[in-house]
Amino acid sequence: MSLRTKVLLAQAPLAIALVLVAVLATATLGSMGQHVNTILTDNYRSVLAAERMKEAIERIQDAPALFLVGGTAPSGRVHVAAERQRFESELKAQEGNVTEPGEDDATRKLRTLWTTYQDHFDRFAAITDLTAARTSFVDELEPAFLAVRRAADAILAINHEAIMHKSERARQTAEQMNTTLLLASLVAVLGGSLLSIILTSRLLQPLALMTRTVQRIGAGEFDTRITIPGRDELAQLAGNVNTMAVQLSQYRRSSLGDLLLAQQSSQAAIDSVPDPVAVFDLHGGVLNVNRAAETLLGLTLDVSSGDPLQATAPPIRAVLQAVRDHVLSGKGVYTPEGFEEATRISTADGDRYFLPRATPVYAEEGGIAGATVIFQDVTRLRRVDELRNDLVATVAHELRTPLTSLRMALHLCLEQAAGPLTDRQADLLYAARDDCERLQSIVDELLHLARIQAGQDTLDERPTSPESLVETAIAAHRAAAAERHVHLDSAVLPDLTTVRADADRIQIVFANLLTNALRYSPPRSVVTVRAMPAPQGVRFEVSDAGEGIATELQSAIFDRFVQIRTARAGGAGLGLSIAKEIVEAHGGRIGVESEPGSGSTFWFTLPSAATGDAPQPS
Repeated sequence: MSLRTKVLLAQAPLAIALVLVAVLATATLGSMGQHVNTILTDNYRSVLAAERMKEAIERIQDAPALFLVGGTAPSGRVHVAAERQRFESELKAQEGNVTEPGEDDATRKLRTLWTTYQDHFDRFAAITDLTAARTSFVDELEPAFLAVRRAADAILAINHEAIMHKSERARQTAEQMNTTLLLASLVAVLGGSLLSIILTSRLLQPLALMTRTVQRIGAGEFDTRITIPGRDELAQLAGNVNTMAVQLSQYRRSSLGDLLLAQQSSQAAIDSVPDPVAVFDLHGGVLNVNRAAETLLGLTLDVSSGDPLQATAPPIRAVLQAVRDHVLSGKGVYTPEGFEEATRISTADGDRYFLPRATPVYAEEGGIAGATVIFQDVTRLRRVDELRNDLVATVAHELRTPLTSLRMALHLCLEQAAGPLTDRQADLLYAARDDCERLQSIVDELLHLARIQAGQDTLDERPTSPESLVETAIAAHRAAAAERHVHLDSAVLPDLTTVRADADRIQIVFANLLTNALRYSPPRSVVTVRAMPAPQGVRFEVSDAGEGIATELQSAIFDRFVQIRTARAGGAGLGLSIAKEIVEAHGGRIGVESEPGSGSTFWFTLPSAATGDAPQPS
């Protein structure tokens, strides 16, 4: 017997149960239909006939009324003959549909009263005198009309009451049939399901044995064999599995086994890495993942579910796609710019933060064959960075009070409030005052940076023209440029879109960039401020003719406390860091383009007021 036949036989009890339920349901519906048909046949036709007879005789009675009012012959006012024929037709239908007790007597009575009414109507129609007609109408015709109506109402009442009784009996019968059908269905389905489960369990026993054997073979026990009696497909499959086990045993002893061992060693190596690792092919498909990637990111090599990235959380999927596409598009190694790019992942031990890094995988001929993405766990480093920021902010805050007192004391001494000073003493105090002012500026920058990072420095963003931002920045630094003998110039392209910006905060960005440009520019050089279109916004540039910045330093100059050591260096290395925080808070980006000996161009972008989207650097 084939496996297909066995499966069909296992499902046969349930199919039979369903057929029995269907037959019982059909019989129940047929019985209910018969009840409804009985009501329609026995009573509804009589109700309809009674209603129509009442309507017909009322229209007939309108004719004498019109005659009495207008003095017109009744037969000329309405179609009396047609209505009499209609009444007669409905009365004959009622006489042929007597089904209820008492309905036969009521019908015969209606026939007698109808005949009487017709006689009175014919005598009334023959009267030409209006006074005699009124007497005949009141004494004979109107009482006969009311008697016919009462007789029709009696037939109507008998059939209405019969319909109510039959409907109630039908409802009770339906409830009984529903209960019977439900119980029969439950018994049939439960019985059929139980038999099907028993037969299916017996059918699946060889599959369970085969599964355990295949698992042992997959674990490396190639001497394991399956014994399933019979000639069905399962028995044939067991023979094929045994043949496969023999071939695997031979393959393991061959030289190809070394390749498998190497692959297993490679997998073990990346599994030993505690950070999530994923390897992508040239088309973006997942080639390999380690255990950390499966556990923390939700990545899997199961291709049956479609794109493996769809199993990851949306934030993680977006980061994986971005860094993967960065490498596969030929842009080289992807390195994060700071802890703000860290991705938070919730684990059983709490939230952890990971920085994505990606490197290309090269083929033998030198082209890119894929990309390796590593999520570096920076949870502890990020916490250390937060602690450092908190410590710096706390120290800066604590320095403000003694620094204010020290500045006031120096000011009083220079004003000779404590007595006259010698020239030497005055020079020392002036130098101390300058250092205090510099220290005050550093403390203010530290506190400003701390407020920005803590989200306490809210932005007042409004639509602003790029021309006004550039003009305000140049006007604020024109005196400093003249003091250093540097010419300030602007180049704003026409018809630029308005940007969404906090003008006061953006002036801080310009102040830091222009201060650095003036500091490093030689005398009689030009510092240019430009504004030009950028995708989804506007790009601003500050270019100088200074010494330039070495390539290896350009990625670090926007970090805190980073300075380029030159003769003209000054400050605490916080200005560019503050500028970066402000620009990114607006949804923009900031960067530098420089070559040693060729000057530097610092740029930043702001989103347009129309879209509010973050512009990309052009």
